[in-house]
Amino acid sequence: MEDQIKKMERVRDLMMDHGVEMISAVAVLIIGLLAAKWINRALRQSLSRLTANATVVSIICNVVYVLMLIAVVLVSAVEAGLQVKPIIRLGILFSMIIVGVIVFFRPFLPSLPFKVGQTVKVGDLLGKIEATTFLNTQLKTFDGKTFFVPNRQIINDIVINYHLTKTRRIKLNVGIRYDKDLMKAKQVLESIMIEDPRVEVKPGPVVYVLNLTNNCVELGGRCWVNNSKYWVTKCDLVEKTKLRFDHEGIVIAFPQMDVHHYNRSDVPDCTDRNRLQDDKVAFESTTKEDRMS
Repeated sequence: MEDQIKKMERVRDLMMDHGVEMISAVAVLIIGLLAAKWINRALRQSLSRLTANATVVSIICNVVYVLMLIAVVLVSAVEAGLQVKPIIRLGILFSMIIVGVIVFFRPFLPSLPFKVGQTVKVGDLLGKIEATTFLNTQLKTFDGKTFFVPNRQIINDIVINYHLTKTRRIKLNVGIRYDKDLMKAKQVLESIMIEDPRVEVKPGPVVYVLNLTNNCVELGGRCWVNNSKYWVTKCDLVEKTKLRFDHEGIVIAFPQMDVHHYNRSDVPDCTDRNRLQDDKVAFESTTKEDRMS
């Protein structure tokens, strides 16, 4: 009991002697860390508008962020009452080491091929990146599910980033019946894509004859749209194709099968089949004897 009382008295004396410095140091540390994080975010956004080189932007932002963190820690240590010169020397040493590691070894370190807010496909998962950490990536699919994917799996898997290119191609595959006008169907499908203002003019929309299947002539329409408008534009073009083909009298083919029905009287019974078989055998025997004679 006496030991606990002595410990509490030492803590009380410490707080009375250095309480103000400790509170100031903690306040400087918290405010400095928040300010460094905000400045780093603003700097990254500004540099991203100026250059498209993500590696350069990442190196500059990381170096500045590390320097700000070291400065905040040094100021906090000085506020806590520590000696200035040893702290400055230690801070300069750590700054040189960390900056050297970032500048020289950053290009050799694996990095994630996307940023927060981008739409990507990782393996079988398609969604938007919500956050990234050192260990995993938070991805939200378009049906509302949130996945935490390990970064090591992302680095070793195939990743499709839909934001690295400005435009994306839409595929409209539709099959028409063989008895319909092929050239008219191609012209109608091409005009549907041309009339949509979201479709890019260059390269312009084109229509190909993809295949001659058992049930239809398969046409393929191809056009380019902005990445952000891809999904809505594709759905609208599919709907317009169905309505326009119905209006133009172009029938969209579907799988079908011909079934033939016979009346029972048209099918020979077992007796008739046996008699026919006997007649066939007798005919073959007679023919053989004629050839031998």
